[in-house]
Amino acid sequence: MPGRTTGAAAGTAAARARLRRGGRTRPAEQARPGPQPRDIPPNASPRGRPILPFPGTPAAGAKVAEPARGSLFDVVKVAIAILDTSGRVVLWSPAAEDMLGWPSELLVGRRIDQLIDDPELIGQARLAIEETLRIGSWHGITRLSDRDGVNVPVEVRISLLVDGDGTPFLQVALADARTVAAVERDLAVRDALFEQSPLGIAVLDTELRYTAVNSTLAEMNGVPMEDHVGRTTGETLPERAADEITAIQRQVLATGEPVIDVTLAAPVTARSGFRSISYSRMTDRAGRVLGISGTVMDVTERYRAVSKVEHARRRLSLLNEFGSRIGDLLDASRIAQELAGAVVPRLADYSAVILLQAVAHGDDLPRHGHDRRTSLLQLGTASVQDGPEVEVMLRRGARITFTEESTFGRVLRTGIPELLSGKEESEDLSYPGDPKAQAAHELGVHSRLVVPLRARGIVIGLLVVSRAGYREGFDRDDLAFAVELADRAGSSLDNARLYARERTAALTLQRTLLPQQVPQPTGVEVGYRYVPGSSGTEVGGDWFDVIPLPGDRTALVVGDVMGHGLRAAATMGRLRTAVRVLAALDLPPEILLRHVHELADDLAQGPDEALLATCVYAVFDPVRRRLTVTKAGHIPPVLVVPKDGDGPAPAAGGPLPGGVGQVLDLPSGAPLGVGGVPFESVELDVAEGTLLALCTDGLVESRDKDLDVGLGRLISVLEQPYASIEQACEAVLDTMEQGREPDDVALLLARLSHGEAGTPTAGWTLPAEPTAVSRARRLVRGTLAEWGAEHLTDTAELLVSELVTNSVRYASAPIGVRLTLGEMLLVEISDPLPDPPRERHAAEADEGGRGLELVRRLALRWGARAEGMGKVVWFELSPDDPEGDYSEE
Repeated sequence: MPGRTTGAAAGTAAARARLRRGGRTRPAEQARPGPQPRDIPPNASPRGRPILPFPGTPAAGAKVAEPARGSLFDVVKVAIAILDTSGRVVLWSPAAEDMLGWPSELLVGRRIDQLIDDPELIGQARLAIEETLRIGSWHGITRLSDRDGVNVPVEVRISLLVDGDGTPFLQVALADARTVAAVERDLAVRDALFEQSPLGIAVLDTELRYTAVNSTLAEMNGVPMEDHVGRTTGETLPERAADEITAIQRQVLATGEPVIDVTLAAPVTARSGFRSISYSRMTDRAGRVLGISGTVMDVTERYRAVSKVEHARRRLSLLNEFGSRIGDLLDASRIAQELAGAVVPRLADYSAVILLQAVAHGDDLPRHGHDRRTSLLQLGTASVQDGPEVEVMLRRGARITFTEESTFGRVLRTGIPELLSGKEESEDLSYPGDPKAQAAHELGVHSRLVVPLRARGIVIGLLVVSRAGYREGFDRDDLAFAVELADRAGSSLDNARLYARERTAALTLQRTLLPQQVPQPTGVEVGYRYVPGSSGTEVGGDWFDVIPLPGDRTALVVGDVMGHGLRAAATMGRLRTAVRVLAALDLPPEILLRHVHELADDLAQGPDEALLATCVYAVFDPVRRRLTVTKAGHIPPVLVVPKDGDGPAPAAGGPLPGGVGQVLDLPSGAPLGVGGVPFESVELDVAEGTLLALCTDGLVESRDKDLDVGLGRLISVLEQPYASIEQACEAVLDTMEQGREPDDVALLLARLSHGEAGTPTAGWTLPAEPTAVSRARRLVRGTLAEWGAEHLTDTAELLVSELVTNSVRYASAPIGVRLTLGEMLLVEISDPLPDPPRERHAAEADEGGRGLELVRRLALRWGARAEGMGKVVWFELSPDDPEGDYSEE
């Protein structure tokens, strides 16, 4: 009781005081002798009997495994004490010494309640002993004082023990209450996480056998919890699903590297969907590998949401990719093929693009509705496989027939897309008995989309996509995507149609403005090619011409008007006409280009646009073997000289022997319409059979190479021998640079020679004296007699005397006279005066002034041209006219 202390209580209080003083005892107690140990053999008990090993104890000398460290016992330390029925300590374990700091020699023989300061707790301790003696056990929490006087909360479990003699004892198990509470809390959390978690949780040992799973995982796998324990994943789940999971488990167990959030399809035996699995390796406090733990989460909704977003992203990417691929295409067939290829295999297994014939050919769209007479062409096809059935169903270029009641007829008429499922709906695709329907059935086609291609509110074609085999059928999202794709294609197809129409018109105009018949003049064999620009560009203004000139001479022209389209073609026509008109005046090449340049404003495409064109103009004289060339900003000509240049002239249409090529070095000259740079001509003598090549830049220019590379390639081609000049033209076109600009190409090849073998020619140089007239008449008369053309003598003598008289009158230098008898008798009178003669009408009383009038009346043709520093006046007489009368009257 408080305030009173009995003797026994005083003794107990004294004991507690001694305990608090650190276990100091009276000297008498310390000196009290105790029992002394006897010499006991090492293999005998204290009583002298041999010690028998406890069952399972290793034999003497055997290596005993060291106790495990880092186990749960290291976390929750349990101290054991043995009490008698009065509560006195009989045994005090080392664990109890570690927990409270009291050594056993101080506590053995003393009451356990001496470690309790609170009287109320002392009473509870005694009641606990009494209850244990009555019912056999007691469990509770109290506080004991450690050696430092600190109250330590402990959880106590008391059990009644009876030895072999029937003497009762009390076993007291002590544990730190705070540690026990923490462990219990952790276990509760573990149980809550394990059993109540919405995630599937599994624990596997080092042999990858389940030791524990929660109900969530069991439900996910569709296998009871008890059927997991002791089994591997391969023994629990289907083989196909287990293989991948087992591989991941082995990797984590071997490497210790965790695997986090790996998405796999759910096993077929469980509920369908997708799962995210994560595994990590488990080790104890000593670092020993205990196994692995894993979590499984149902991510079906997340996976489907992500898949839907990814699906939309891929389709948007496909739309953008398709738009970029057809953005610069202006050919309906190529656009149709790109559309068909874009949807296979990402959207469908088979695809076909069917267009109106008007779209394919660049015609006007029909103004009336579509019916069975509408002409359709299948221009784009794609498939995941090849075979005879695919050829039947998807033959490119096939003409498509349909009835007005069929799916094709309805979609063409209404413009509403349709989704077809099953064989029955597919049979009504075009017309009854269509072989394409049977081919589709044999290919396993089970779902189709028929989508209209529209432009300007008119259906211009159909996009037909199909799925076959085990692939899922189309849905409404697929239909909406196909409609979006078809709308983009429809605009491009209509642009291609409009371009094709304009290009056809421009090409038609250009072809009508180019030479319809290219002459083959004397001494020149001509080969030519004109290639319009590819479908990626408009028709250009490239052109060429071959113009016969007096004296069996020939003008060879190639030009290029900058720009494309109808206006460039029209400008090209005007420019070609101007060149032909000026060439008829027999002007020198540099003078001719100067006059064309002066007409630039009148030849331009419009008042606000200047003419910009390049041109090369060459004149070949077969009698003198003289070639005169000038250019205005154009690509220089190429000349290929035969190795045996002085050999016999090859027959027209004969083989080209090849030779050594070179680029003619000419003054560049400014393009027509630019001005500021004078035009200059270069004259050179050419060997028999020399090949002259004139072309436009589309033949030799490319995006990534210099012009010299293209010219070098052209020379290397023309240096080879060919069977004919036409074959040489084809060889040049076949070797065009693939990466060149898609521009027009004009090519003109001319083999230069002396003309027909045996053409009579004669020439003389006369002094500028009055006697030159009579001498010229005698020479002409004698020469024509030798040639057997006496019937031309009178007219020729008369006209030669008139022209020589004019030269003698005004010139002071020698006068040249030359006769050439070919298809015409050509007579040329040359003198050093540069001014051409001018015809005038003489009065009746005038004694002179009638010479040129006589030439005009009696000659078939006549003219004058500059040559060197002087001029040449010429006229022609027809050998077939025996009368020689060319009077206009």
